[in-house]
Amino acid sequence: MTSYFENYLFVAAFALLGVVLVLVMLGVASILRPNKPTAAKRLTYECGVDPVGEGWSQTYVRYYVFGLLFVIFDVEAAFIFPWAILAEDLGVFGLVAIIIFMLTLVEGLFYAIKKGVLRWE
Repeated sequence: MTSYFENYLFVAAFALLGVVLVLVMLGVASILRPNKPTAAKRLTYECGVDPVGEGWSQTYVRYYVFGLLFVIFDVEAAFIFPWAILAEDLGVFGLVAIIIFMLTLVEGLFYAIKKGVLRWE
């Protein structure tokens, strides 16, 4: 067997070992844990509120907008870190590209502020 395929064999062996260890630990946990189910334990738990009545409630779209803005700026950070590492190698082209990227995101933020999306009432 060539060393190329031996590397795959090692990866497969470690993956198998990982799966076996997880299964063993889950088996040990299921044997050792206390198991005394009651009717109260089987009820749906929602933030300390008893599940009484209808499950429908209206959610503001504002929550999704805040989540979307968080994802946008999180992705911005994910793109800025690699750029910062290679900033010297990229030169002026990289600087102009990241400035355009950041200005586009800042423009979106100002648009959201102008529309009143970030105002919490």
